[in-house]
Amino acid sequence: MLPHGVYAIVDGSAGKPPLELVGAFVRGGAAVVQLRLKDAAAGEFLRVAREARKLTAGKALLLINDRPDVAKLAEADGVHLGQDDLPVEAARAILGPKALIGLSTHSDAEIDGALAAGVDYIGFGPVFATRSKGDAPLPPPHGIRGLYAAVKRAGKTPVVAIGGITAASSQHLAWWGVRGVAAIAELCNAPSPEQRTREMVEAFGYPQ
Repeated sequence: MLPHGVYAIVDGSAGKPPLELVGAFVRGGAAVVQLRLKDAAAGEFLRVAREARKLTAGKALLLINDRPDVAKLAEADGVHLGQDDLPVEAARAILGPKALIGLSTHSDAEIDGALAAGVDYIGFGPVFATRSKGDAPLPPPHGIRGLYAAVKRAGKTPVVAIGGITAASSQHLAWWGVRGVAAIAELCNAPSPEQRTREMVEAFGYPQ
């Protein structure tokens, strides 16, 4: 089950060593750490993933972006897929029934497809404007109203909000029913990724 909390994404283009970021996010209290190394060779990705598993063991869930093979070999908790990655059923065949499988979604149709495929959670966004994906085209921000509609459409399947989320803007998102808030630039590019993660954890909290 995906825990409630901050979903910290380690991006390989952030300019900081990936394992340094993993350690900072874990110390800051992230519930989930996703390893997203788009440009890393397979062998290097696996090496970093295995070291990340050691850093997160017993402290945070470790998810691997795009690569169920790397997730399996590194004994990660699961994988996060994009719309153009392996189908959910293929990832499930590699990882087995206990692994967490999430899928990025940006529309009602993609949410419906993810639910039909049996994902364990969906990532939904962008909630706010973001540049973290570089040159990859993204739809206009959905805003809070669009996020709430996505949560209702997903029903019992957990939703992780992503896209332009900061420590400040995450403060009230738990009220809208999301299980987690994800961030790349806000955490990776912070002067102190550990402190910024801690601030986001405290801001997101639980709705009272």
